[in-house]
Amino acid sequence: MKRLLQLGAFILALGMTTSALAMGLDEAKQKLDAVKQQGLVGETPTGYLDVVRPEAEAREVVEAINTARRDEYTRIAEKHGIPVTQVETVAGQKAVEKTPSGQFVLVDGQWVKK
Repeated sequence: MKRLLQLGAFILALGMTTSALAMGLDEAKQKLDAVKQQGLVGETPTGYLDVVRPEAEAREVVEAINTARRDEYTRIAEKHGIPVTQVETVAGQKAVEKTPSGQFVLVDGQWVKK
């Protein structure tokens, strides 16, 4: 029983540490342009960002932005009574189209510099 409590406390502490280290949305928004320009992050046709070149900061930005996007896509889908996948697809097309030259987009499973 004591061992089980220790394990539970460890898991709780780990969760608190992870959430404390997670990048906030405001910070991620501030860093998004920089990591895109550095070629670390790119847009995908699914409406979400993904990591082009793995770096810890890039992953944190992707996770924070994608969480916010997922929430917004869900809100829009519920408001209009359509599947979330439909919102994701439209958002992905727009994001890829709007991506400036020199940044990466995912095309047919390959990262391409626009």
